[in-house]
Amino acid sequence: MSSDSHPLRRSTDRTPGSGTRTVSLVLTVRPGDGRPGAALDRLLDQVPAGVREVVLIGGPAEAGGVRDGIDVRRLGPWDFTRGDIPHAALLAATGDLVVLMNADGSMSPHEIPHYLHYLESGYDFVKGSRFIAGGDYADYPLSRRLGQRALLRVARRLYGQHLTDLWYGFCAFRRPFVDLLDLREDGVELGAELVTHALHYGLRVAEVPSLELPSRHGPSHPRTVRDGARILGTLLDERPHNALSRLAHGPFRGSRGSSG
Repeated sequence: MSSDSHPLRRSTDRTPGSGTRTVSLVLTVRPGDGRPGAALDRLLDQVPAGVREVVLIGGPAEAGGVRDGIDVRRLGPWDFTRGDIPHAALLAATGDLVVLMNADGSMSPHEIPHYLHYLESGYDFVKGSRFIAGGDYADYPLSRRLGQRALLRVARRLYGQHLTDLWYGFCAFRRPFVDLLDLREDGVELGAELVTHALHYGLRVAEVPSLELPSRHGPSHPRTVRDGARILGTLLDERPHNALSRLAHGPFRGSRGSSG
């Protein structure tokens, strides 16, 4: 979690009463995951009451409707060859706060209130981390762990942020952030493009512990080299002015006591 537990609010920030903000949940079914069926039904049953809209992208385009007080909209599949970020679903979400997570059962809706708490406390972008106290993962190959550490060091040098999990796709943010996104068709691994843009625009970012569970349906997608190369390119493209000069000075060193 971010060390700044009480971020200063901007003069334009409003502090609404409890429950006045609307929340949209964007659920993604990756191509190749098949028909989630009962697993997706169980996941929808776990969505907390504060979420009033679910935007589901991936799988067949079926009729939407209201489920336990939640408006469910199904957008159908997206073209995996044109990018991993379901931009259409982000644009379709109407809530003041937007939560993004996978629909394969690896992420739990029970964690959503924790993310929303930090947004309500003044943060702009809240992301899950499997590598801080309270977080964990079911399966994470050594090659991806090594790639993650290398990219984290680059991100720390370029942006001055000490994140612990760069490409985990469970995140939540304020709706205006969607308008800042450069919604390109060649997005990178789910979550990494959003994190990079949040750093680029200087948003107040918090990390919260998250438990990555075994996927209940569909294959895993270990594409370490390709994903790493695309994320590195995004980090460099979005870097702050003159950040490369900081990158060039001295060896990569994390801050004392930071985890990676």
